[in-house]
Amino acid sequence: MNVKTYEEGMEALYFPGCYLCYDPRLKKVAVATAKVLNAAGVEYGILGEEENCCGESIRKTGNEEMFKELAKANIKSWIDHGVKKIIVSSPHCYHTFKNEYPEFNVNFEIVHISEYINQLIKEGRLQLKKEYAKKVIYHDPCYLGRHNNIYDAPRDVLKNIPGLQLVEFEENRVNSLCCGMGGGRIWVDTLMADRFVNLRLEQAVALGAQELVTTCPYCVTNFEDARVNMNYDNTIEIKDLTEVLQELI
Repeated sequence: MNVKTYEEGMEALYFPGCYLCYDPRLKKVAVATAKVLNAAGVEYGILGEEENCCGESIRKTGNEEMFKELAKANIKSWIDHGVKKIIVSSPHCYHTFKNEYPEFNVNFEIVHISEYINQLIKEGRLQLKKEYAKKVIYHDPCYLGRHNNIYDAPRDVLKNIPGLQLVEFEENRVNSLCCGMGGGRIWVDTLMADRFVNLRLEQAVALGAQELVTTCPYCVTNFEDARVNMNYDNTIEIKDLTEVLQELI
């Protein structure tokens, strides 16, 4: 996709995170994100193989030493490359970089992709003119919403899309139901009867949503899994916010 290696002086470093680098479904989100940033003329770069896992789930599951190693390696790489602003796709990366990396006496400007896209729209750098005549429901990721109080940015982006009908879960924003993969539970196989995501998907279908949109790779994966297990393949689609925008540019 001709995405450049980050160089000092660029607008921002894009940090897709390990999930978007390796998982086949989530790679599509990384591609969509790059297309959106390219369409807006953002001068950004990536670090490729110099990028490490943020360490969030590693710390949550108890390996503090590994977390520290990863954090220090990321911080050194950012300093060496003169990084100041970092755009992230994952709320888990966002939370870790913004709230936990300062433990190592560093402070970088951390921006979630939904915030950044909202800013690009407000500045007129990203034009959304195509019609998107679909009924969409937005799911609040825990690490973006409850942990970091980012509720409006992704909704504002969706509201700026012509023809899109946004509906809400009864439990939304601070009361949103967790998908069930946070806090290290991404590595745990939860029994079908105990999966919050199944209840959440049932609610979305009952509200007549054609697409469930979210802004977290964990949520996308969990909802895609639930969609297959519940035989909703032809009933509802699961998309990251950037994948919706990709269709409009």
